[in-house]
Amino acid sequence: MSLLLLFIGSNTVNLIASSKKANLADSITFTQYKGKVADSRNKKELSFATLSLMGTNISTVTNSEGEFSIKVPNNKLAGQLMLSYIGYKNKVVSLKELKPDNNLITLDPYNIALGEVIVSTNDAELLFKQVLQKREQNYSKDQNLMTGFYRETIKKRKTYLSLSESVVEIEKQPYISNTDDFIQLFKGRKNTDYTKLDTLTFKLQGGPYTTIFLDIMKYPDIIFTDDPLANYTFSLENNTQIDDRKVYVLSFKQRPQIIDPLYYGKLYIDTESLAVISATFNLNVENRKAVSNMVTQKKPIGAEVYPTVASYQINYRESNGKWLFGYSRGDIIFRVNWDKKLFNSTYESTIELAVTDWKKGFNDAKKTTEKLRQNVIMIDKVSNFADPEFWGEYNIIEPEKSIETAIKKIQRKM
Repeated sequence: MSLLLLFIGSNTVNLIASSKKANLADSITFTQYKGKVADSRNKKELSFATLSLMGTNISTVTNSEGEFSIKVPNNKLAGQLMLSYIGYKNKVVSLKELKPDNNLITLDPYNIALGEVIVSTNDAELLFKQVLQKREQNYSKDQNLMTGFYRETIKKRKTYLSLSESVVEIEKQPYISNTDDFIQLFKGRKNTDYTKLDTLTFKLQGGPYTTIFLDIMKYPDIIFTDDPLANYTFSLENNTQIDDRKVYVLSFKQRPQIIDPLYYGKLYIDTESLAVISATFNLNVENRKAVSNMVTQKKPIGAEVYPTVASYQINYRESNGKWLFGYSRGDIIFRVNWDKKLFNSTYESTIELAVTDWKKGFNDAKKTTEKLRQNVIMIDKVSNFADPEFWGEYNIIEPEKSIETAIKKIQRKM
């Protein structure tokens, strides 16, 4: 599984398309809450913490700066938010206690001893086998229609060159099904500035499908290949805690004799059900040429393009004893070396998808042409950049400060 990059030599400047305001209801039907989630001891922000409205399927995640924004229907304002983060105690907060903005919610780390584990290769491999064997038991057997917020960015140093955001509908297939998930674009916005790309037009291929394919319990072969025990070594680390559950930490890395670039990372496994409830992993980028061939589909003559970092994250959420895709993110840093240039260029791209609501079953049958293709280029698919009211009642991931600044600049131009 790799984040595909598409390079096309170009001198074309993409201008911001004119936008139209979304048609909003005459009366606001939701209330928005904003704030930050932090460690109770040192007030350090907690990135990608999960916030869920209890008794509903409404949820969101904090951004990399620990900031959150969640929109709650007005008929559910008596509800409570559940906050969770790896290694921290869950916290329940009443919406009545929150202000519209500038809320600070702190989480307490676990201070209890979680017990030692016997570090045995055989035990670790057996645990991995059991995880795969229990997929049918632990993960949803239903078709689910998910509403998600997708964002992809490309920046050179601290300057954003491309920004695309979309609300998508995901037809999530049963985990034991061989049918791939489908995604439909509901609404979106973008901005690109190719004048700063050194005559390169850099585009990401796959869009939200890339984040969906990070679902390693739906698509385990993408990460672990056909024979994972032959390609990877597994080991157990000290336990931790997620969502008040005791969790095994199972590390994996490719075997030294394996030449092709694979992955290394950690699976967080519920000790009772043996369900993977979170995972973090990186692509091994030591073999520069091989990795470049994996992630670069097209590049101009005279340019060497290769990633220096490719990291990924996937989180699941539980409902009625079954686990579902909740959030995924990919970060890739890559370098462009030109034959006749003294200095190299470094770019950074981020993709992320957060499920903000879901229900069992799908909508009425849609035409196939309405669904996005798996090789979609979202920056080409989305055609406008709209005002902040564009999203209406849909939940989005709060933009980071640098992205927020870029958006404000775009709005001033508009």
